[in-house]
Amino acid sequence: MLSRQFFLFLLAGGTAALVNFGSRIALGLVMAYVPAIVLAYCIGMLAAFLLNRAFVFANPKTRLHHQALWFIAINLAALLQTILVSLLFARWVFPATGMGFHPETVAHAIGVAVPVVTSYVGHKRLTFRAARHRD
Repeated sequence: MLSRQFFLFLLAGGTAALVNFGSRIALGLVMAYVPAIVLAYCIGMLAAFLLNRAFVFANPKTRLHHQALWFIAINLAALLQTILVSLLFARWVFPATGMGFHPETVAHAIGVAVPVVTSYVGHKRLTFRAARHRD
């Protein structure tokens, strides 16, 4: 799994995660925590799709709608992981441990990081499965 492609996936995902994370902070100024996570996740997901399609899984043989549908399905599963982990840390783990330094922000960062490997495998095997990969 420590291939050039996985490294590019991490770079694309890291960039998209920064978009997601920054969006959540900005959106949190005008909306509640969970809706801000969901909307920020959608913004980050669009960035991730465009970056992955352009730089990670180049020359896919599958059609754009196939890629988009699988990308959305895999990322919806990852969104659930992100929300559950974010809430777990923000609402239970951090209060129980007395961690008070921006608990929702730190919890969200942990939540965004959790689905990295499962998303890579899903996109490699399903979203862009017909693409030829050089590892």
